[in-house]
Amino acid sequence: MDIAALFVDIGGVLLTNGWDQNARRRACQVFDLDYEEVNERHHLTFPIYEEGKISLQEYLDRTIFYDERAFSQEQFRSFMFAQSEQYPDMMKLIRELKARYSLKIVTISNEGRELTIYRIEKFNLREFVDSFISSCFVHCRKPDHDIYRLALDIAQVPPEKAVYIDDRQMFVSVAADLGIRSIHHTGYESTRAALEALGLSSMSLTNTNQTNTMEQSCN
Repeated sequence: MDIAALFVDIGGVLLTNGWDQNARRRACQVFDLDYEEVNERHHLTFPIYEEGKISLQEYLDRTIFYDERAFSQEQFRSFMFAQSEQYPDMMKLIRELKARYSLKIVTISNEGRELTIYRIEKFNLREFVDSFISSCFVHCRKPDHDIYRLALDIAQVPPEKAVYIDDRQMFVSVAADLGIRSIHHTGYESTRAALEALGLSSMSLTNTNQTNTMEQSCN
């Protein structure tokens, strides 16, 4: 087995997306905002927030607080952060694969600084992630080839010894163009099976198979 590193997206794979269209719609409903106006301002501003060129406060000043509001920026920030939830099965799977195969775990994500740090701390990602290649830290975003090359350099592995998992097909294709074996994540079971096909079986799956074999032998 020649795989030395797993490159994993955060939003959509390990956790829910940090601030996607659904979250923005919910925010507009809760805070009685015009979704179309907020969404237009979001798309004009969010890329530079994700690249670490402006702060969350500046992003919110441009998209929400350009006018007087009946709520505070702190209330809105709290709502934003509260949208994040984990995918326990995927978190467990990546932890088990790291422990079993001594893999380097590197996340590659497009996300703003404050959201990134909150999510790292809230979900204890430092416990099993070795390096965080977030757009806000490295000032470039997927699908730029450079962010994948940077991940390879930091992990110190060649492309053929890395596997990349992302829920966006375009990002998977771009990584594959660089020679990185890539998995389009659509759900836990399909991703687990794809990893197993590459020789990466989780401990829980192995234990289940061993139990089934023992039961068949007893029968």
